[in-house]
Amino acid sequence: MALSGKLTKKLVENLGAGRHGDGGGLYLVVDPSGARRWIVRVTVKGQKNKKGAPLRTDFGLGGADVVTLNQARDRALEYRRMAKQGLNPRFNAQRDIPTFEEVAQQVHIDRMPTWKNAKHGQQWINTLRDYAFPKIGRMPVDSIDQPEVLMCLSPIWTEKHETARRLAQRIKIVLDVAKSKGFRSGENPVTAIKDAQVLPKVKVKVKHHKAMAWRDVPAFYADLKGRSAISAKALRFTCLTGSRTGEVLGMRWEELDFYAGIWTCPEIRMKNGEDHRVPLTNEMLEIIEPLKAMQSEFVFEGQKRHAPLSNMSMLMLLRRMGIEGVTVHGFRSTFRVWASEAIGADREVAEMSLSHTIGNAVERAYDRSDLLDRRRVLMEKWSEYVNSFEQV
Repeated sequence: MALSGKLTKKLVENLGAGRHGDGGGLYLVVDPSGARRWIVRVTVKGQKNKKGAPLRTDFGLGGADVVTLNQARDRALEYRRMAKQGLNPRFNAQRDIPTFEEVAQQVHIDRMPTWKNAKHGQQWINTLRDYAFPKIGRMPVDSIDQPEVLMCLSPIWTEKHETARRLAQRIKIVLDVAKSKGFRSGENPVTAIKDAQVLPKVKVKVKHHKAMAWRDVPAFYADLKGRSAISAKALRFTCLTGSRTGEVLGMRWEELDFYAGIWTCPEIRMKNGEDHRVPLTNEMLEIIEPLKAMQSEFVFEGQKRHAPLSNMSMLMLLRRMGIEGVTVHGFRSTFRVWASEAIGADREVAEMSLSHTIGNAVERAYDRSDLLDRRRVLMEKWSEYVNSFEQV
């Protein structure tokens, strides 16, 4: 005989965002995005919280798209029975909760179309294979908390800090996906570790890229504009947008919204792991719109069909132009100094134009704007200045 409760199949399908109780500690959680998942709240006999009161714990039972209402009720009953016996369901429940490695491998497969190349996709999973799978790979994904994450990060946090930082990002993504599928609940432990500053601050040696003085850019750009090579067009676009080399060279047509005048560089190519919107000026559009005729997957196609320019193409062009002691990445610094010295641009607008992270985690949580309109004004001024050289 099926168990009964307050919810019905129709309610499960149509209830709005929030936590909706069925009874017996079973809840349907509906996210603002519409995603639906089951959780059960139990009190394990004999377990206490820090204040000495009975410990209440939430456990994920799976997404409502794969776990029916009756199945959720049966699992919730199983959890309550174990809790009454003093058994922690996290370690004793017979559930179809995947391991961390299983979820990570699926995330890797699902994201294959978004990798900028096969090598990058392999690097993504290799980091987890080398530093996470040996320690937490076989653990149920819902049992991973801060101690388990720290077990992966701590040994390499200071000696291999950049690798550790990327590892943290990738663990966070896997756990976020697991939560979206109903296999986890609660805050992501990677976020909690970062916000609490559990790990020591590491002084990263900043690599300064040699930059061109901003007063020299208009004459340089005029020379560049007279060249027809695809590397020259890519370098012009890089100079105008203040973007990183990999962001520009990996650009695909589907990332461009010509109607709105926006290029959205996906998180997979961004250093901070977040999508970045770049306002397109008329000068930028004049560079890329004619390239549609090439009918390539990439905006700036290299020597091989449907493959991007090589990472060295723009630097080699600089050398052929006789420009020594300047790097392509250095144009980001050139833009930033110009914004500050020449027009006194707001720091937040200039920094966000370069996709730099602004403020701490709390400040970013309250201010989710990417200042697109203000950045568009700044980029228009930069394009106008860069293109201001007059032949004598």
